[in-house]
Amino acid sequence: MHALPVLRLLKRHQPASEIYWWIDASLAPLLEGDPDLTGLVRFERQRWRSPGHWPEAWQSLRAIRGHAFDWVIDLQSLARSGTVAWLANGRFTIGLDDAREGARGFYDSIVSRPSPNAHAVDWYLGVLPALGVPIHWNFAWLPERPAVAEMVRQKWPQESARWIVLHPGARWPNKRWPVEHAADLVKLITQAQAEVWFAIIGSRADRELGRAIVAAGPQRCLDLTGQTSLWEMIEWIRRSELMITNDTGPMHVAAALQKPVVALFGPTHPSRTGPYGQLDRVLRSHLPCAPCLKDSCSHNPPLECLQSISPATVFEVVQQRLNARQQVAPS
Repeated sequence: MHALPVLRLLKRHQPASEIYWWIDASLAPLLEGDPDLTGLVRFERQRWRSPGHWPEAWQSLRAIRGHAFDWVIDLQSLARSGTVAWLANGRFTIGLDDAREGARGFYDSIVSRPSPNAHAVDWYLGVLPALGVPIHWNFAWLPERPAVAEMVRQKWPQESARWIVLHPGARWPNKRWPVEHAADLVKLITQAQAEVWFAIIGSRADRELGRAIVAAGPQRCLDLTGQTSLWEMIEWIRRSELMITNDTGPMHVAAALQKPVVALFGPTHPSRTGPYGQLDRVLRSHLPCAPCLKDSCSHNPPLECLQSISPATVFEVVQQRLNARQQVAPS
């Protein structure tokens, strides 16, 4: 998500260019059919862990080298991506000055982070001036896919409601706002906003969270956990008025679509990877241990950084966002 503006601007500056994206196979659906891409190179992370499938990885690498790329741009800049960028044998290779795994040794040119707390989007965009590509915002970050939008309307025909998308899950368990808080928040909002409905999104792993929230407002909640494709999820966010979320990938989708976001942060820091352009809409507790940047909590009491963000606090912010949108809504 953070790298898509780089793709958009590359294609606009060099419309005749052929651009390929090396991507984890599990995330490939996000980019399939993208009008700015010539093709995808899938990295089969799970499959290629087995030595029996290493010949497939080698064939993939040979195919990459066969393109004889003019530019190879590594925006992940870790050991794995740096190695592949170098082995791609392009004419010019550029990456980020990220010292975590020493990948910078693979690049012809290195782009430093503009400042210690610069957002990832701004850091990624920093590769463009080094390539002679101007930076502007005259593009659609995530263009609508009409066929998917129509499919969503047919599968879930609730056009008249005002929708809030609620995402209760997160890859790290300690990045999840307590589901009991989310359920209480739904009760507060449904009592105050008669026309608001909730679309609960998430993967199959989030189904238990979805059921717990729906139980708090069964007449006003639509449980979509484990039921949408990646692009259906994106279109649900596009049709919503606001998103309430933990620090997750879908949060970045909402930011890219310029949807109002109420983001709940605990162990992670929003300045670098918060909702781009909406860092003022992040709610977090200022505890001595937060952000710890760890995927497990050793604090006592556990998860206090998220437990201490009350449903009432989030409700107040959500009310402000909804009322603001109602006041500027076109007639």
